[in-house]
Amino acid sequence: MALWNGGSGGALPAAAVLVAAALAALLGAGVATNRFDDVVQPSWANDHMVYDGDLLKLRLDANSGGGFVSRSKFLYVKASADLKLVPGDSAGVVTAFYLSSAGDKHNEFDFEFLGNVTGEPYLVQTNLYIDGVGNREQRIDLWFDPTADFHTYAVLWNPSQVVFMVDDTPIRVYENRQNATPPRGHHRRHGGANATTNTTSPPPFPGPQPMAVYSSIWNADDWATQGGRVKTDWSHAPFDATFREVRVDGCAWAANATDGDAGEVRRCSETSWGKEGRYWWKEKEMSELSVHQSHQLVWARAHHLVYDYCVDTDRFPVQPPECAGR
Repeated sequence: MALWNGGSGGALPAAAVLVAAALAALLGAGVATNRFDDVVQPSWANDHMVYDGDLLKLRLDANSGGGFVSRSKFLYVKASADLKLVPGDSAGVVTAFYLSSAGDKHNEFDFEFLGNVTGEPYLVQTNLYIDGVGNREQRIDLWFDPTADFHTYAVLWNPSQVVFMVDDTPIRVYENRQNATPPRGHHRRHGGANATTNTTSPPPFPGPQPMAVYSSIWNADDWATQGGRVKTDWSHAPFDATFREVRVDGCAWAANATDGDAGEVRRCSETSWGKEGRYWWKEKEMSELSVHQSHQLVWARAHHLVYDYCVDTDRFPVQPPECAGR
């Protein structure tokens, strides 16, 4: 079964928080509303979140970038965006789509799209923060021009794994090994018979902290393009990242609950059903990749992975525990 399909066997999917990008409707005396507003709201620089017909744009100019955040938080979720990146000379510009909880010990799952000079490929950086600790960067180039059309970028988080996807192709999987069972899916096949797994100190996995969905665009020319050697050319501003659709399907955290509410943790963690309907993202078949998806992952990483912290011995003379056997 495909990892990102909503359930199986005719069961109804969870009542998704679904945003069909900006379907403007004229109300009364010419006042426009937008269905993006049902799910997201500006998080900073409100005037740099711009509606353009059926589309939503986050804008960067010499004065400011901009961003949005989901109106709800979620514990276990699939979040996706149909996104067209900044075209032309986008050196120094970073667009992000990510999930994050709050506080110093927060969890965070990042897509960061690193702009480049005209004609050079975008790089897509993924990262995970667990209990406030990141430094788990991987980078890929893409097998298409992400500025020419919309493509879907998604993160799935459930109790078994975090999966990053591009157009339904998994590009990265971070598995939960807290139960000290042998690694699942593709990791089990890497490294051959002599591969070892650290069972005495299992790798960390994101705990049950409610997360919001964010996107932002900003100037990062101190590091984003060729290590900061290429700066943003403001003569090309404004830079627009364009959204056609944003979808969030998960266990919505009660609006009046604190982030540590034990009742909400139980509701979202201990059952496959809740007030949202069936929690398809937690079903057994969601706990690892299918054979087809494993093949897709191997292909993507073999042909498009350009950086992996797991093999960066300069930064990590001692291999991080989640990298063991790779």
